[in-house]
Amino acid sequence: MSGTREILQTGQGLADHGNYHEFCRLLGRFKVNYQLSELLNVEFYGEWLGLVAEFTTKSLLSWQWASNSVYYLLSLWSRLVTSVPYLKGDTPSLLDETVPKITEGFITSRINSVQASFADNSPDPDNPLENAESLQDQLESLPYLCRFKYESCSLFIINIMEPLLQAYTARSRLPASGDAAELSVIEGQIAWMVHIIAAILKIRQTVGCSQDSQELFDAELAARVLQLINITDTGVHAQRYQEISKQRLDRAILIFVQNFRRSYVGDQAMHASKLYARLSELLGLTDHLVLLNVIVGKIATNLKCYAECEDVIDHTLSLFQELASGYMTGKLLLKLESTKFIIANHSRENFPFLEEYRCVRSRTNFYYILGCLVFMEDGPVKFRSFMEPLLQVAVNLEASADAAFRTDVVKYAFTGLMRDLRGIAMATNSRRTYGLLFDWLYPSRMPLLLRAISLLTDEPEVTTPLLKFMSEFVLNKAQRLTFDSSSPNGILLFREISKLIVAYGSRILLLPNGTNIYRSKYKGIWISLTVLSRALCGNYVNFGVFELYGDRALADALDISLKMTLSIPLSDILTFKKLSKAYYGYMEVLFNNHITINSVLNLDTSTFVHIVTSLESGLKGLDTGISTQCASAIDSLAAFYFNNITAGDNPPSPAALNLARHIGELPSLFPQILKSLFEIIIFEDAGNQWSLSRPILSLIMISEQMFSDLRAQILASQPLDQQQRLSQCFDKLMTDVTRSLEPKNRDRFTQNLTTFRHDFRAK
Repeated sequence: MSGTREILQTGQGLADHGNYHEFCRLLGRFKVNYQLSELLNVEFYGEWLGLVAEFTTKSLLSWQWASNSVYYLLSLWSRLVTSVPYLKGDTPSLLDETVPKITEGFITSRINSVQASFADNSPDPDNPLENAESLQDQLESLPYLCRFKYESCSLFIINIMEPLLQAYTARSRLPASGDAAELSVIEGQIAWMVHIIAAILKIRQTVGCSQDSQELFDAELAARVLQLINITDTGVHAQRYQEISKQRLDRAILIFVQNFRRSYVGDQAMHASKLYARLSELLGLTDHLVLLNVIVGKIATNLKCYAECEDVIDHTLSLFQELASGYMTGKLLLKLESTKFIIANHSRENFPFLEEYRCVRSRTNFYYILGCLVFMEDGPVKFRSFMEPLLQVAVNLEASADAAFRTDVVKYAFTGLMRDLRGIAMATNSRRTYGLLFDWLYPSRMPLLLRAISLLTDEPEVTTPLLKFMSEFVLNKAQRLTFDSSSPNGILLFREISKLIVAYGSRILLLPNGTNIYRSKYKGIWISLTVLSRALCGNYVNFGVFELYGDRALADALDISLKMTLSIPLSDILTFKKLSKAYYGYMEVLFNNHITINSVLNLDTSTFVHIVTSLESGLKGLDTGISTQCASAIDSLAAFYFNNITAGDNPPSPAALNLARHIGELPSLFPQILKSLFEIIIFEDAGNQWSLSRPILSLIMISEQMFSDLRAQILASQPLDQQQRLSQCFDKLMTDVTRSLEPKNRDRFTQNLTTFRHDFRAK
């Protein structure tokens, strides 16, 4: 404290920006290491605090120079004020006088900064109003400072906010040809005030005043922003959606609404009677249902008017999703006329952003939210009327000639439909809701999907949304794909999946590799593998039926998917993360669930070895999830060999004979994998030891000679004086382990392996 006091008195070295920044960091760390009571006991605490306060105020005034350093100073003050309630003794902390001045200095500096940064009304990544991370840093400590002396602080904010609101209201009535630069500055200043109020309402803390009085001050501040919502979309302001300053202001309002909702709307409303009583007096908002109607009205306005601003659309949908996903707020939304309007009129005419290519990803989210709301109420009639606009699009597409599918209009309509349906599919979380979508789609709409993927295989902007929709549609989350025992729907669905995958795979393999091979080929292939993996392990298809009745759906899907995987070099599989996850996920499903009817075992030996070697490469990778999938696949293969060849009594099946032939042609395959597994267990800190122990036991069971050879090899690589101790570690590894793959035996081996690893690595 003495050293920092001296620097503050002399100002020595603070003209250098680097020194200045590090000095602010040093001050910011004070309260982390010392209690406020310890600081108070220092004899010159009062002088030190005054100097730090003066330094902070000066830093706030030179905001352009010190903008990245002020954050550390504010964090010091926020830590000091949060310690006040725990302070014992009579020594005054002197914070009552200094903190309000600093709070007011910060708010004033933000308002003043707008004039300078609005020299031109263009996007500026360094402007905190454009940069969410920078804004978060600047406002993180402010709520604690404001709530420390909340009454005076809220009054100060209102006194700034009122004239700005009056000026903004007056401008809404003037012609659009007025001074646009001046209006941009007003919008920027209001945006800062809204962000500050939003930050305060995010944190409810009772220091220095009661819960009731705090609610009243919250109501006073919130009322100003809620009042603003009515102004932003009226008069001349309704023509300014292209303006950067207007977009910044609406983003600020959305953040305010999000924070305010979390504190006071829905489940929290019953604990906020004082707040609603005051809001009723100020604005006539009697309860949270009326307030919710205002919020949804703003959401609808943004979705209608911001056709070309992706950022505001995303913020708006994020708020809408938050409201729809809350149990209580979701139910309340359905009572509102504004929500009913959105559900009944979700066409492109009412919401132009659905037509905008730059907002294309937002469509899925929009329909996910609408789907959640529609599915909250029972009733196929409501669902069918909701789907009417989408049905119209589908019917128009079905009527289009093949040649028309190449036109931009048809391609955009089709990809839009796929994104919309994917959102609705994401919202189906029960057997009932999934059944509604399934009946809408199958069988009438499925030929359209097959036709599109066949005609436009070389257009990834079409095939990707289609395959992603199917990937969601076949996923059996929350057991939603549960059909009646007499229903063939699971089998029928898989046949449609097979047709799509075969149509896509057989054509994509014939296409030449483009300049961007990931976009043109690999992306579609990995999504296809995900679709097939989810269908194969979804537990809603009895796959034995296909072979029994001579149906090629399963065999064809497996064949084409293997051809797709084999068309990609292993180096590329390991390079592209999403491709890698899909490939190994598919291999795990294939080896675990379909090894007996598995086309992997019917391949020639070199191809089979290539696939198994790729599993070994996955084991050695850094991704624990992929390593676990590879271990599971290898365990299934080794267990199949042990059960059907090593310990099998009956005549071996064709699949078992094929596997024996492959291993006979390359006997070093299993020993090499066992060696890799032991190296990972002994020398690496694998987080999935349990998963790795499974294939180790299965491989040891196949051949004790293989294990003995590996043991001798590992011991020979160790120092002579360690070999006897390490040999005993290997002896203990097989203690009480029998020659079987029963669950109890596996668990015993896993326990032994943990002990083995610990003892082997001990110095």
